[in-house]
Amino acid sequence: MTWPMLFGVVALMSFQLADSVFISMLGTEPLAALGFTLPMQQLLIGVQVGIGIAATALISRALGAGSSTRAKHMAGLVVLVGCGVTFLLCALIWWLRIPLLNALGASAELFPYTASYWLPWLASAWLGALLYFASSIARANGDMRLPGLMMVVTSLINIVLDPLFIFTFGWGLPGAAYATVVACVVGTGIMFSRILRRHWLDFNPRKLPIAPALRDIFNTSAPAMLSQLMPGLAALLAVRLIAGFGGSAIAAWTLGSRLELFSIVIVLALTMALPPMVARLFGSQQLARVQALVLIALRFVLGLQVFIAVFWLASRVLFAPALAPDADTEQYLLSYLLWVPISYAPLGVCMLMVSVCNALGMPMRAVWISVLRLFACYLPALWLGATLGGMSGLYIGVLLGNVAAGIVSWQFYQRGLGHLQAVRSEG
Repeated sequence: MTWPMLFGVVALMSFQLADSVFISMLGTEPLAALGFTLPMQQLLIGVQVGIGIAATALISRALGAGSSTRAKHMAGLVVLVGCGVTFLLCALIWWLRIPLLNALGASAELFPYTASYWLPWLASAWLGALLYFASSIARANGDMRLPGLMMVVTSLINIVLDPLFIFTFGWGLPGAAYATVVACVVGTGIMFSRILRRHWLDFNPRKLPIAPALRDIFNTSAPAMLSQLMPGLAALLAVRLIAGFGGSAIAAWTLGSRLELFSIVIVLALTMALPPMVARLFGSQQLARVQALVLIALRFVLGLQVFIAVFWLASRVLFAPALAPDADTEQYLLSYLLWVPISYAPLGVCMLMVSVCNALGMPMRAVWISVLRLFACYLPALWLGATLGGMSGLYIGVLLGNVAAGIVSWQFYQRGLGHLQAVRSEG
């Protein structure tokens, strides 16, 4: 179930990395301007993923209970709620864009770039959320192939259109967002046509009590959304800290963040494939199989991420000069690739534990894992590292913070699973 999602997420990360490469050709300022959108983007993604988790969990449980009618009407309600919430959030970000940029420490020379980029970027973010909700419905129904295929299709469209819109048409930085808009429109149209054809989505208030359904969505999505929003809030604070080191530091952090997403692509695919399997095993009271499944995924992630860290360590002298637009950015990126990739293994542990806890009906435990990872481990380590050792110290802080977070998240999951086993034994 993971392989189709893996190809899709690889394609998704590839187009985001390609975006950064093409934008870096425009200069340091456009790349730095892109860096200031990343925290906002993570906030938007946190909201859509939280709602998507609710869709996957609620639809999977309904199907497990043999209620296909409730499942498809719940899917319709989730799409309506998700589209409304993400639209309001996009509108709020656009309205508050100037105060947000000032709070993040954006310099005056970056404002012309962000002014032309944020509106098409927000449009692409809303369309991307709609596409994600459709993918969540398909995954809840056990189809990993369709969402994975659509990720590949939309990513290829984006990569093809990027140089055309950015350079040939002369649209510059906004051209990257327009390419994403076109790709998401195509992907959303295909996804919803297939979902409707398979009768996985409907909405009739007479067949689905709205108030209880909304309560179920809120009870599931709110904690999941909160845990997903934590990285976005942490990213805001991290960018604010890094902005004090200048535009080249922000540009290197932007490139490093893209490489990080590409490096944890298999973990991201697992976090999409595991919840439906875990939820169905949990629904059939097979907690021993849940534990076995999680341990398999955990060992695989640890081994793979160590291999990826070694790869970046060995090849950083090749990639940094090729990606960085100037010498200062190159030096920052070299330091980033020396320290940060080692932390991808414990970071993967955290991501798995959050998704598994949500699937097991322990959303608040997932929230606590996210809160402790970011605000007790990650951000304090970043601040202390930056204070003591500048940007190199900050990167070492990322490493130490993620290692501590991996240990904490595993302990929280183990305690939660033990509690569930005790409750089942008593029952």
